[in-house]
Amino acid sequence: MSAVQKPRVIKNYEKLDEETIQGIKLAYPEGFSQHLIRFRDVDGRLNSGLPFETDEKYYFIRMTKSEALLIIDDDDDYDDDGNLLDEARETYEDNLDVDEDDADIADADLLDPDDVGLEEE
Repeated sequence: MSAVQKPRVIKNYEKLDEETIQGIKLAYPEGFSQHLIRFRDVDGRLNSGLPFETDEKYYFIRMTKSEALLIIDDDDDYDDDGNLLDEARETYEDNLDVDEDDADIADADLLDPDDVGLEEE
């Protein structure tokens, strides 16, 4: 018997729904740039993105390091040092009904950059 695999999708950060963005903020409370994965696509182009897993999907959110830094810098939920504010964290945990431990993820285990099963969404 084989396990059902979650869909794996590539998506731009700006196109994510608010609930997914809140989950990402909880998973990466100290910013995104240090968690980016870099890989070459089938055409040999260098890509980078942020892995994120929900109950339904594995996401690979397209972004460069400079975009990741800009997103955090422009987001009022993060302080000047790039850390998620406690108030935002508590609000999102309540909205998503998660325990603090559930928000932590091991990003290295989320997506294999060589996985060809990613789909544009």
